Amino acid sequence: MDYFAHETAVIDNDCEIGDGTKIWHFSHVMSHCTIGNDCNIGQNVVVSPEVILGNQVKVQNNVSIYTGVICEDEVFLGPSMVFTNITNPRSGVIRKNQYEKTVVKKGASIGANATIVCGHDIGEYAFIGAGAVVTKNVKPYALIVGNPAKQIGWMSEYGHRLNFNEKGLAICPESKENYQLINNQVNKI
Repeated sequence: MDYFAHETAVIDNDCEIGDGTKIWHFSHVMSHCTIGNDCNIGQNVVVSPEVILGNQVKVQNNVSIYTGVICEDEVFLGPSMVFTNITNPRSGVIRKNQYEKTVVKKGASIGANATIVCGHDIGEYAFIGAGAVVTKNVKPYALIVGNPAKQIGWMSEYGHRLNFNEKGLAICPESKENYQLINNQVNKI
């Protein structure tokens, strides 16, 4: 075992957990899920069957990651954020064969108490503000807030708001990386 699990964590059989990963108090990692290297799984987290978490994923306290969710490398899931996996759930109707897929692309951040409605993908390095309710796909580098969530800007890979000039160019204030906005799409250049 090349990962750490707190003594109160429950780790089911047949799950794959990468080197350097830490799983904290009262969390439950269910069978047939995959967790990459150097992840941090906070307190009271549930990782459901067939979930895939890439490397260096940070999951804060009180998050349930349901079947159908895939998080690529370096994703941040804020405290008490929510994924869904059924569009029209009913307690008395079994719909396990209708789980929808949600992919959170590399480097994306999802803020505290945000809700991601299933079937909507989050683009690379997108930034979902605290409390946002995402009901459609999110573009790479997009800054999304509100209920329902709407795009209000763009973010750098370092997590700084990008301000584009009249030529569609922006520089991240911390990393000094250059970004270009063309046809409402951001690319790092």
